[in-house]
Amino acid sequence: MSDYQEALALPGLFASYPLLRRWWKTGINLVFPPRCAGCGRVDKIWCERCQAEMDAIPLDTHVDPHPPMTAVAVTGIHNGLLQQVQWALKYEYTPEVAIPLGLRLAERFAMLNWTIDMVIPVPIHTLRLRERGYNQAQLLGEVAAHKLALPCVPAALQRLRQTQSQVTLNAQERLANMQNAFEADPQLVSGQRILLIDDVYTTGATLVACAQAALDAGASAVYGLTVTSPRG
Repeated sequence: MSDYQEALALPGLFASYPLLRRWWKTGINLVFPPRCAGCGRVDKIWCERCQAEMDAIPLDTHVDPHPPMTAVAVTGIHNGLLQQVQWALKYEYTPEVAIPLGLRLAERFAMLNWTIDMVIPVPIHTLRLRERGYNQAQLLGEVAAHKLALPCVPAALQRLRQTQSQVTLNAQERLANMQNAFEADPQLVSGQRILLIDDVYTTGATLVACAQAALDAGASAVYGLTVTSPRG
């Protein structure tokens, strides 16, 4: 069984993906066959050719962390195939592509000399969760954590408020927008070395806010890992 098939078979992988939405999507796929999120090939959500193209994208992209992050890593630059598949995961109701992206995160982590106790996906607000149907960071985190044999603990961090979209904000505005937007559970994070998982690292404002919440709750160190970053 391939890593993709093994991840697809995980019983809890799509637990956060609403059952009614899954049924709806299954019905749509019966009428309109799925297309590959990478190349548009009919009948496959993710094809072997796109997987091979993704495998060829270098994993050694470097980004500088912002305090209080201990370190941050990404799997590639936010363009081309990686950008396209990340967009499909986040905006086109294609949770299945969290599998190749999550496995890529695990592969990137294996190159790093980090010691981690748990994986925590960056949470989204309940209103956004209802709108999107799932938290893309949680799906990525579940896949990566399974591959790395680490616990994935979404309940360790929660989003307290809905924030303004970050797209039009500059770096300072993003930091202010995210300030005090998250809260960590001290019973879950105290003394723990945490790996935050998200899809995109832009200015780092979201990861910084999450890291600060975790450290305030007693975490000993916080690292960040995302699929892409516009900077390399």
